Amino acid sequence: MKKILFTLTFTLLGLTGAWAQRFAYVDSEYILKHMPEYVSSQKQLSALSDQWQKEVDGRFQEIDRLYKAYQADQVLLTGDMKKRREAEIIDKEKAAKDFQRQKFGPDGELTQRSTALVKPIQDKVAKAVQAEAESENLDMIFDKNSEVIMLYVNPRYNKSDAVITRLGLKPGALAK
Repeated sequence: MKKILFTLTFTLLGLTGAWAQRFAYVDSEYILKHMPEYVSSQKQLSALSDQWQKEVDGRFQEIDRLYKAYQADQVLLTGDMKKRREAEIIDKEKAAKDFQRQKFGPDGELTQRSTALVKPIQDKVAKAVQAEAESENLDMIFDKNSEVIMLYVNPRYNKSDAVITRLGLKPGALAK
């Protein structure tokens, strides 16, 4: 549906004399990979994610160990003992799922940290894109990586390197 709407919009714009409009595109992924602060933030987030995932995995392994021990001991346990062990396993499983949701959920710490680290970088890129559009007298700049699908783009309209230069970085040399 979006493709049809997108095509229809450009067709109508073309019919109403919008040929004078100037378009360009950028590759935001390419731009971000040139930014050392973005590369650094992605490394930080990856390390944090790995650390928390190990902790989640450890909690679930502990639950699995407790459950296997419970199954092995089940015939020897009294009714009260069974209920206590079952409750302990259920409580630990709930705590592990809560921890996982707290760290990785939609409003979890990883999302919050990602937003805190990446938003300023995205704002910086957006300002550079806007400055490039204004200096080149462009009407629209598309992001090659967004949902708008470009079937063909003439490379002369790619303003990614110009945005990288405007950010004070060197195009072609990816950040390490």
